[in-house]
Amino acid sequence: MTTIEIDHASRWFGNVVAVNDVTFTIAPGVTGLLGPNGAGKSTLINMMGGFLAPSHGTVTLDGTPIWRNEQVYRQIGLVPEREAMYDFLTGREFVVANAELQGLGKREAQRALATVEMEYAQDRKISTYSKGMRQRVKMASALVHEPSVLLLDEPFNGMDPRQRMQLMELLRRMGDEGRTVLFSSHILEEVEQLASHIEVVVAGRHAASGDFRRIRRLMTDRPHVYSVRSSDDRALAAALIADPSTAGIEVDVREGALRIQAVDFGRFTALLPRVARDHSIRLHEVSPSDESLESVFSYLVTA
Repeated sequence: MTTIEIDHASRWFGNVVAVNDVTFTIAPGVTGLLGPNGAGKSTLINMMGGFLAPSHGTVTLDGTPIWRNEQVYRQIGLVPEREAMYDFLTGREFVVANAELQGLGKREAQRALATVEMEYAQDRKISTYSKGMRQRVKMASALVHEPSVLLLDEPFNGMDPRQRMQLMELLRRMGDEGRTVLFSSHILEEVEQLASHIEVVVAGRHAASGDFRRIRRLMTDRPHVYSVRSSDDRALAAALIADPSTAGIEVDVREGALRIQAVDFGRFTALLPRVARDHSIRLHEVSPSDESLESVFSYLVTA
């Protein structure tokens, strides 16, 4: 039962704070690290993998500090997002080289290539690989020593649907075997399909944790801002503002629309068409104006 504990960990680069006082535990099974681009996911993974030291706080593996501890590296496999690879090598040569760094050989490398279904392209140079193939050969190099912990940074980038399904099934199986698997993503649906537990980070801070149902509920229950264009904006605003599902309405004269903050998502979506019908108001456009990942996740930080 291998566990990674992040305890009040921060990491800064000069005056830039990449990770700010983050605390959570990664237990056996599959955990998704969810957050928008630039949230600090890669920095956290690099600290868990032993490539970065926390500027403050601790990152430990079963109670043992990871930074500058060569013994724990034997238990960790890392699949980075960056494409820094030796393109002049074949896939097999690349995985064999990583096996030899662990004191292993060609047999273990061949097994790892088979695990990620890359045997068919193992003798081609990496320079000829697609992004999805590069992801899989990086995965093979991370698995060559059969680590108890696997850390993957945006592993599904560039994969076609079939490759994505194969990798998801592999990670699911590893989690079921009792390994500690963590992967990062900025796509909620991707995390929902695979992770039994989710940690959310935004702007370097820990925003939420739980299973995907809890995270989805937190996102759904947050205040929503809608842009609404209608045949009579002022009459619509007067009819909506009295209902407790709306917290505020602004008339955007320049855009010719209403900006409505809804605090009860379910009630508001039923209310709007009913009010429009009862007052003979035609709805020309109804669109969410705050649906970027950054706005959704930022709400979780302040909730």
